[in-house]
Amino acid sequence: MTTPAPALTPNRTDPHWWKVPLGVTLPGLPLLVGEFAFFGADGYTSGIEVIMTLAAVLLALSWLPPYRRSFRVPRIVTASAALLLIAAPFALAVLMGLAMASG
Repeated sequence: MTTPAPALTPNRTDPHWWKVPLGVTLPGLPLLVGEFAFFGADGYTSGIEVIMTLAAVLLALSWLPPYRRSFRVPRIVTASAALLLIAAPFALAVLMGLAMASG
């Protein structure tokens, strides 16, 4: 006879806490490093650099403890916001390039 797994209480560690931050870090970190290399080379602080710094901070916050189940939603929100802010400067640069190329 098997015993059922104990239910997670709010103070127990969530066994899947690492999945969302990893899912954001794998595509987001190379893009963020590339953006820092591309946009951060001018030597002054621009609005895009502030967005990239905020994205890096949010990405780091999504990995921080505690790893309780009650922190699942804030972890998902910070990771999703980080990915959105990581993709925003790149998408803006692509859209501006398309607009300039169209005439």
